[in-house]
Amino acid sequence: MTMATTTIRIDIATLPDYLDRSRPNVVAEMIEAGLREGGIKADCSDLFSHFKIDLPTTQLAAASAVLVDLQLI
Repeated sequence: MTMATTTIRIDIATLPDYLDRSRPNVVAEMIEAGLREGGIKADCSDLFSHFKIDLPTTQLAAASAVLVDLQLI
């Protein structure tokens, strides 16, 4: 059985001031670590204009809560 996945995209221009937009790979690692601490297995990558976060759809609500805590959404 294939697990459904969801992709969340976050525009780099909308990042809060406490994050360094000039180091998107570091920010992607921080996002991934924050989700992992929340018990969410996700892959976060920085693309040209946004971050792409892939995660199991069953963890979407929990991931959203973590992203709110990180002030990303």
